[in-house]
Amino acid sequence: MPTLIWIDEHGRICRPHDAQFGTDTFSSFTGKLSAPYLAMLRAWVRDGSGVMSAEEIRRATPAPTRETQLARAERALAWHLHQVGRNDAAARHFRRAGELAPLDWTIRRGSLPLLGENPFGPAFFELAKEGRTEYAMEAITPTRAPEPR
Repeated sequence: MPTLIWIDEHGRICRPHDAQFGTDTFSSFTGKLSAPYLAMLRAWVRDGSGVMSAEEIRRATPAPTRETQLARAERALAWHLHQVGRNDAAARHFRRAGELAPLDWTIRRGSLPLLGENPFGPAFFELAKEGRTEYAMEAITPTRAPEPR
């Protein structure tokens, strides 16, 4: 999933994690058009608009749940096992990570090629049928382009 974070020239986060696209290649699949987000990004570069306060960023960035933290630990262990050639053990931990965080595409889809699955093949489309991760930013990212200034 494309992940975007706005970071200014001073290294400060101006907008937290957001799942957006730079083109409309996947809009029929995701339901998201790129134009509103690209217009927002251009406005930020042009005049600094769209920056969120530190408090807004904290509210839009939910703390990971216990299950999510365990899923990330399982995936990290699985990745290590995969790198050292213990693929059967790695597969068990990749699967456990997916069970703990079923809508986390970073874990589930990111693990597909390491489990021998095509990340754009049937397993991906089965995963997509289950639903998609909801991102906190979806509620505050515009659905239409801002008016020109």
